Amino acid sequence: MNESLKLENQLCFRLYTASRLITQAYHPLLGRWGLTYPQYLVLMVLWEEDDQKVNDIARRLFLETNTVTPLLKRMEASSLLSRGRNSSGDARQVIVSLTDKGRALQGELKNVPEAIGSAVMCNSISAETAPMLYKMLDDMIEKLSRE
Repeated sequence: MNESLKLENQLCFRLYTASRLITQAYHPLLGRWGLTYPQYLVLMVLWEEDDQKVNDIARRLFLETNTVTPLLKRMEASSLLSRGRNSSGDARQVIVSLTDKGRALQGELKNVPEAIGSAVMCNSISAETAPMLYKMLDDMIEKLSRE
């Protein structure tokens, strides 16, 4: 058999598996608040800067707007955010804003990054090596997003 076709020689399989398992590790941490991992990502984007266009949120998460829109609708139904038309510019643009409930979750979820960090730390990933891993993944994401 061609070695390059073996599953254990596939970078994409390792990345896929690690991503799936990390996302799975978030489940008990976010489930208490009824949040999914993608909803948590949206909250993080809005905690950094509130009142953003749907397109900007989608771009930041490397997702299509047709993927983000149903997610935002569910979050709005849970009173985590509100969606409204842009009154100062293009009225077709939808602006997403945190509600008080969505803002309050920032404090309630402040320990999640540390818990996930502890979950992924291992022999080859530590506080010292993590920045290098981030850099390698950022470089890969940048290259792939240009293609």
